[in-house]
Amino acid sequence: MQKTGDINGRVADAPSGNWVYRVLPPALWPYAQLARWDRPIGWQLLMWPCFWSVALAANASIAMGHGSPGFVVIYHLVLYFIGAVAMRGAGCTYNDLVDHQIDMSVARTRSRPLPSGRVTRAQAKVFIALQALVGLLVLLQFNWLAVVLGVLSLGIVALYPFAKRFTDWPQFFLGLAFSWGALMGWAGLFASLSFASVVLYLAAILWTIGYDTIYAHQDKEDDELIGVRSTARLFGDRTRLWLVGLYGATLLLMLVSFALAGTSWLAYAGLIVAGGMFAYQIAVLDINDAEQCLALFKSNNRVGLIIFAGLFLSFLFLVP
Repeated sequence: MQKTGDINGRVADAPSGNWVYRVLPPALWPYAQLARWDRPIGWQLLMWPCFWSVALAANASIAMGHGSPGFVVIYHLVLYFIGAVAMRGAGCTYNDLVDHQIDMSVARTRSRPLPSGRVTRAQAKVFIALQALVGLLVLLQFNWLAVVLGVLSLGIVALYPFAKRFTDWPQFFLGLAFSWGALMGWAGLFASLSFASVVLYLAAILWTIGYDTIYAHQDKEDDELIGVRSTARLFGDRTRLWLVGLYGATLLLMLVSFALAGTSWLAYAGLIVAGGMFAYQIAVLDINDAEQCLALFKSNNRVGLIIFAGLFLSFLFLVP
């Protein structure tokens, strides 16, 4: 297979100064690129709903008089960090296998390891299995309900890469997968689900649709040429109005979730700051500026951090 990647072994849409290229030997770069270790925004966005849910459950535990689950909270956060990195990597590798031919037709993705020929499909499948094994080992540290939920999420993950072929709403399916942690964190602590965790899950889905719509505007011309569907193409010039609705509903649902869990004022303060960050994204968005779309998409990592910080500080504030 002819190799079409960058002569330095990089990919077009990843920063060339990333730690991957400073620490790992060049032979491992293609695998790091498959797992997107050189683009941490993916595992960060997958991780935040998990972190929110753990912190929300910790708030609820104290509000219900169950005491402070301090050590358990920290332990679970560490597990979800490892799990997010591993499963995001496995999911990206799987997605690249499914989209192999499509990626060869899109300028931004044709330098990735599979379309450029630096990794074979067989090698990519072995790499998926290794990453999934790490994810399984993490999952088995939790209670039976969390394990069942983790296994069920694989169905959504498997479906997502095909969604762009049959619906204008592939971002909704991404939201179903990327937001699953909003259920996992609560289940991991309580071995049950609640209305608060379900509402948080719905909020995270809408958040994901919003930020991934911004991301998808980078590829809309190529997507139109090859017949790939997305909310960026569906919303078009109405994207800003849709974001007002999506981000506004995200904040409203989070407000309800926090109230149901009995959080303190600090959690709501975090929401106010996040709301300001959403407003900034909407105000400055230029859907025809690919670089700006990528930057605004990445800024959602800070949104996730702010919301988590509010919830975690609220938990600390409530500790007797």
